[in-house]
Amino acid sequence: MSFKPLRILVLMHEDLVPPASLRGHSKKEIVMWKTEFDVVSTLKKMGHEVQPLGVHDDLGVIRKALAEWQPHIAFNLLEEFHGSSLFDHHIASYMELMRQPYTGCNPRGLLLAHDKAMCKKIFSFHRIRTPSFVVFPRGARVRAPRKLRYPLFVKSLYEEGSYGIAQASIVGTEEKLRERVAFLHEQLDTAVIAEEYIEGREFYLSLIGNERVQALPVLEMEFGTIPEDAPRIATSKIKWDLRYQKRHGIDVKPAVGLDAQQLEKLQRLGKRIYRLLELSGYARIDLRVTVSGEVYVLEANANPDVGSGEEMCVAAAAVGIDYPGLLQKILALGLHYQPELRGF
Repeated sequence: MSFKPLRILVLMHEDLVPPASLRGHSKKEIVMWKTEFDVVSTLKKMGHEVQPLGVHDDLGVIRKALAEWQPHIAFNLLEEFHGSSLFDHHIASYMELMRQPYTGCNPRGLLLAHDKAMCKKIFSFHRIRTPSFVVFPRGARVRAPRKLRYPLFVKSLYEEGSYGIAQASIVGTEEKLRERVAFLHEQLDTAVIAEEYIEGREFYLSLIGNERVQALPVLEMEFGTIPEDAPRIATSKIKWDLRYQKRHGIDVKPAVGLDAQQLEKLQRLGKRIYRLLELSGYARIDLRVTVSGEVYVLEANANPDVGSGEEMCVAAAAVGIDYPGLLQKILALGLHYQPELRGF
């Protein structure tokens, strides 16, 4: 692979700045900053000059790094600012105001994708099938509309990465709904969305691109030996607990048993959603397909995890794009993205 070495400023939360080596760190420690370590260490191995920058609640540290180091591009791994995941789109906006090339999604795409309810309204307007839902802001009376069918899947309206999702997230009665909503309001301090639980196979579709979008191979979540009577959902434990994954044979692999027409249909749908939400850089669409073949779009994830071995990388590897190749592609898209030319 031939490319020009770059000065790359890697933006991340100040608590996730990785060490120079994994040596001496437990698996429990590593999982917290694995993505940051993977990106920084791989970019260095590729010959780039890399500077990790921890950020919490001060844009001044970013401004100083941009002025003093003058990076060619900022690799944006920041998922929150001032402790709130709702502020991530402001970081991309700041990059654009500073005329600093950056990787990943643009501000509008980040804003839209972050609001699960808004996404569902957009999907419904365009006649894309998505679970029916209701939103409960903090302090709101908890009562599901009669048209909503139990069981319901209850989760944060804004948080990602399976944060706050457990087996208890699937509720079958109004009493359990009230309990789970109150718990999430208290624990996460965000509005809560309750949507109809869709039984079926769970697929992930990764996409990459700006104006021209490439749909990578469809992946499927394999729930392994999770009991048949347990809801098949990607809980926080399934997503992040490596021991639990190994014990139950949980994995994400290229989907099998889908014919070419079905795969093309899913990829075409993913590209359509990518454009409707005005995404750029890279994203992942989460889907459910029922036994009867109905496709439901669950949510869109802008700037999904790009740690080695995560869904985005598995999908890229399936078409011969190795991890360094994927990171280089993400860099190239960031360098060529022009905010001023984006239509409004």
